[in-house]
This record gives sequence, C-alpha cells and structure tokens, in this order.
Amino acid sequence: MDYLKSLAQELFSTNFETLPSSIQFIDAALSCTSPHFAPSYTDPSQKRIIRRHLVSLVQDYPHFKPYIDAFAHDDGTSVNLLNANGELQVSSSTPAVPLTIWLHESYPFVAPIVLVSTNTTYPIYDNHPFVDSSSGAVFSYYLVNWKYPGCNLSDLVHNLVKIFSLNHPFFNSAPSDNFFHPSLASRREAVDRLSCTLHYDMTELLSKTHEEVEELSSLREQLVRRAIVAEFTVNVTENERTELKERVKVLTDEADKLSNWLKVNDQKSFSAEKVEDAFEATDENSKALLDCLEADRATEDLMYSLDKAVEQGVMPFGTYLKQVRILAKDQFFGRAKLVKMGISLQWLD
Repeated sequence: MDYLKSLAQELFSTNFETLPSSIQFIDAALSCTSPHFAPSYTDPSQKRIIRRHLVSLVQDYPHFKPYIDAFAHDDGTSVNLLNANGELQVSSSTPAVPLTIWLHESYPFVAPIVLVSTNTTYPIYDNHPFVDSSSGAVFSYYLVNWKYPGCNLSDLVHNLVKIFSLNHPFFNSAPSDNFFHPSLASRREAVDRLSCTLHYDMTELLSKTHEEVEELSSLREQLVRRAIVAEFTVNVTENERTELKERVKVLTDEADKLSNWLKVNDQKSFSAEKVEDAFEATDENSKALLDCLEADRATEDLMYSLDKAVEQGVMPFGTYLKQVRILAKDQFFGRAKLVKMGISLQWLD
C-alpha cells in the first residue's frame, strides 16, 4: 500500500501530463499482485471495466485523481479499494465540493460509495436531501438505482453536478421552479427535482407534526391535571352526598319519633293546662333555676318595653328611672339567690 501511495505522489507531483500519469497509476494498481498492496478486484473482466470507467472519468473530469487505500465497511471488514478523489466545481459562484468516489469490490455490479469530505471550511448543512451531514455519504436517485451497464462513473459525476446545482451541500437553498419545465428535463433530472421537492415537503411536514405533537402533549398534561381535579371534586361531592343522606336519615328518624310522640300526647291531653306545666323540674335546684330564669327573662322583657316607652315619649323619664330601679333590685336579689344556692349564672346568658 505504501508503494502505491508513493507511486501516486510521484505521478501527481507535477501538473504536467496529468492524464497519462493517472492512467499509469490505474494500470499499476490493477496489475499489482502483492497480497498486501493489490486491490480487492480479482476478475480480469472486472478490472478491464474498472480501468475503462476510471480512465473515462479522469478524461471528462481532470480534477479527479485515482488513488488506492484501505476502506472499512460498516461490518468492520477492511479492503483495498481504488478511489477517485477531487473537487467538483458546481458553479463559479459556489465553492468546489471535495469528493471521494470509492469503487466497491463488487463494482460495477454494486454502486460506488460517494463521500463528501467533512474536513472542509464549509460544513455540510443539516437535512440536506442528498448528503448526510455527519458522514458525508451521498444518496441520490442515480446511486440508489445503479445498474450496470447503464451506469458509469462519468455519468455519476455529471449527475452529482446536476443535483448539487439544485442543492449545494454547503448552502441551504430550496430548489426553485423558475425557468423549469418538465418537458425540457430528462427523466433522471425530473426525478432528482421531485425527490428534492418531496424532501423539503416532508421536512416541513415533520416540523409541523412535531409542533402539533408538542401541543398535543401539553394539552394532554392539562387534561390529566383537570381529570385529577375533577376526580377529587367528584370524590368530595360523593362524600358530602353520603353525609347528607345520613343526616336526612337521622332527621327522618327524629321526625318519626316526634310524630309518634304527638300521636300519643295529643293536644287534648294538655290543652287545659298551662304550657309551663309541660316542663317539670326533677329537684329543688332545678325548680329554683326555672323560676329564676322565668323571673329574669320577664324582667329583661319589661325593661326593654320601658326603654321603648321612653324613646317614643309615652312615659316620663322620671317614672322610667323609678321603675328600672325597682326591677333591677328584684333582678339582683333573684340572681343572688341563685349564687347562694350554688347555681352558675351562665344559665342566664
């Protein structure tokens, strides 16, 4: 491998006679038989096709130079593969795109591996329709539908120029439909444009879908909180309903007891008696308490009536004071009697 690298450096050390130098390197690489340096192409017919395609590529695009190096597949295996490395000039107003086109060990029946160099001044912008921004791998309709003998390296690079003119890897610019008519484009170019348009439509749709999902997630959280509050409210209401039902049951029982009592003790049994006689004291203290309460409440009512009489001018003020002194004196002695009997005056509150 070092021999081939040194050969490539020697052949391309000058800008003169670049094409013959490239062809010499291709012939030297394909004819190498060393197990350590030889590329992983064994079939002579395959080597002739590879030589023809590489020579055609460097003739059509002199900026590409052939090299050979170890290539690591995704499964970890390493093989010696030829590759074409160079800068693809898409237009005079945009920077060149550094490309490496690796020829698979099953080339031309398997599409080449095209990589855009990520070690450049201009990074690959995210969400490019044809280039992965992290690895630099190129995915185009031409590569996905690669089929020999209809496909070759020169047509591949020509197609890359077309798709990179639609969307440059280093600049985010959606394709424009200005001055474009489907009847004026080839089938492949129309598919590339359609793929690019669909890519941006899908990107916009995914962005809107993501926003809607975020809104729905936020709405879901609000609904969950409201459901918790509603459940709590329902539980509280249910508890209150149960308590009210129990209260209604208690009141109904009390009403039934009262109704039964009234049936047994109808109004005729005590209509001839005084209402006060319906309440009997159990002992002397209770009887004294009832008498004092009766007298005290009567005194309060009388004093209230005297106050109203003075306010309305019905009773002279002197007569009012005389009557109030008498009533207050009787009330004082009544309450003193209760205190002497050891009965709390709280009953009077």
